[in-house]
Order: sequence, then C-alpha cells, then structure tokens
Amino acid sequence: MKLKASGIQNETDIDGQVAAINGCITDQVDALVVAPADSRALVAPLGRAVKAGIKVINIDVKLDDGALESAGLDIPFVGPDNTEGARLSGKVLGEALGKGAKVVILEGNPGAANAQQRKAGFEAAAKAAGLTVVDSKTAHWETDEAYTVMSNWLTKHPDIKGVLASNDSMALGAIKAIQAKQSKIKIASFDNIEAIRPYVKEGTVLATLDQYGAEQAANGIDEAMKAIKGEDLQTWVKTEIKVVTAEDLG
Repeated sequence: MKLKASGIQNETDIDGQVAAINGCITDQVDALVVAPADSRALVAPLGRAVKAGIKVINIDVKLDDGALESAGLDIPFVGPDNTEGARLSGKVLGEALGKGAKVVILEGNPGAANAQQRKAGFEAAAKAAGLTVVDSKTAHWETDEAYTVMSNWLTKHPDIKGVLASNDSMALGAIKAIQAKQSKIKIASFDNIEAIRPYVKEGTVLATLDQYGAEQAANGIDEAMKAIKGEDLQTWVKTEIKVVTAEDLG
C-alpha cells in the first residue's frame, strides 16, 4: 500500500483541491483522506470519488452536514470539537480581561465549517465572561489580511482590549498591527503553531489551542485502512484538544 500526499497553494485554494481529488479518481486510489478547504464546495467532487469506489475519510474541517445529506453521502469525520476548543481558549482571555472589556473576532474562511464553529466557540466564551464583541470579520486564515483588518479595527475601535483569533496565522497578523500601535491588547488563538509560542511565552497571546493536527492525519489514515478492509467506522472520531498557555511552555 502506497501513501501519496497532495497539498494546495493556500487554505482557500478550492480549485487546487478539486483538481487533486479528480487526480485521485483518475489514478483509481483505494482511499482518500481529505481536510477540505471548503465544507460545501468539496462535497460534489468527493461524491464523485465515492461513486468511483474510493473510500473517503474527512479530517480536520467537517464537511457540511446538509450538503452531505443532499448528496446522499455518509462520510466519516476525524477531527476535534472546534467549538469547544475555541470556547476554552476564549475563556482564558475572558478571565484575564473581565466583564465589559471590548474584543474583536478574526474569523477564518467563511466556507469552512471549522471557521464557523470556532467563531461560535469564541462568542460563547465572550458571552460567559461578559465581554463585548464590537466587531467580527474574516481574514481568510491569512496573516497579511489579518494585519490589515486589525489595523483598521485599531483606528475604528481604539478601546479594544482583546482579540479572539480563529487561527495562529491570523493572530500573527494581529500581533504585528498591535505592536505597530504599541498597544497592550491581549489575544486568544487556535492551533499552537511554532511561530506563535514566543508570543504565548511573553504574554501577548494568553492562550492557543493545540488540536494535534499530525495525529488527526494519522487517525484519518487508520480509518481509511479500516474502510478498505470493510470494517464499520464511527461517524465522528473525536480527536484531542488542549489549551496551551505560558505555563505549559515553561
């Protein structure tokens, strides 16, 4: 059994991912493990893969339930509870800022279910802590776009105290804008990538959320192997999440 990896240019490269799926169909692969760039747009090409006899496993970003139902597809999901993860990360920020503090939310790609789920988790954390969400906008997971969005917010809402960033890449863009203004705004984020950890250690980022992406991929491959063997699969294999703070990084 051979394993082939295929990437895309960026997290919104839907066309590139569709082309990769079509390539898998042409190559008549046995199984396909995919983290979709868009929860709806990838359903149709994955449906073609299933029709071609390919076992499909969805990881990381959940395919849209309504779109799956309309297409008559039942594709297992391996991934985290994004809503709960964002809630836990946002809770750290809420406890630090206190009731009434004004915050903003940097959203991911609007077409991705994990972006919607993380926004919902952050909103739940803000509500529980009594924070005031003054604005919420997508930066499509991208650092440079987040820098622009955050710079505009700092002008429009100079009394912002916190940022809820739906991934660390956008948090890095927000940090750049915050540093340019010499502000003391605090951030809660999601992903625990290497580049964010220095900011967690020094306190600009109060929390990030480790979703163990490598383990998701490995678990997805395990499920694919089970599917090839004809074994019954779970609808959702829920993967581990952990809030990471300065204390965890030493």
